[in-house]
Amino acid sequence: MKEKLSHIDESGNATMVDVSNKTATSRSATASGRVEFPAEVFKTLADQDFLGKKGSIIQTAVIAGIQAVKKAAELIPLCHQINLSKVQIDIHPKKNTLEIRCTVKCSEKTGVEMEALTGVSVSALTIYDMCKALSHDIKITAIQLEQKTGGKHDYRS
Repeated sequence: MKEKLSHIDESGNATMVDVSNKTATSRSATASGRVEFPAEVFKTLADQDFLGKKGSIIQTAVIAGIQAVKKAAELIPLCHQINLSKVQIDIHPKKNTLEIRCTVKCSEKTGVEMEALTGVSVSALTIYDMCKALSHDIKITAIQLEQKTGGKHDYRS
């Protein structure tokens, strides 16, 4: 663990990290999460190929997640605006669960882990929104960073 929080200055004030002296490198991050359903709700959704009255649940969540990745700097106050090279969101059904993975790539001075986590989070919220009429016992769980590459330190969970 780092000894110092990077977004807090010596006076204890919030600050955006200065990346002006860093070198732009190829960076990527992958985050994951799950939306868990009661068994009967998942069966209903699967029997309908995950199509609801509002359209394709999975495709709508993918599009929402991509939009969210592009807006991460607007949503997270100290997050840098970066030019993205690639956003890939995959959502797959497993037993009573939709599993979400978001991979984001860029060539920048700072990484994309917040963008990947934002993509998973908004994809999961979109799934919840589209399915809440069937049940409020839907759980969004296990949102986490799986890996990041580029920059000072690579990470893999």
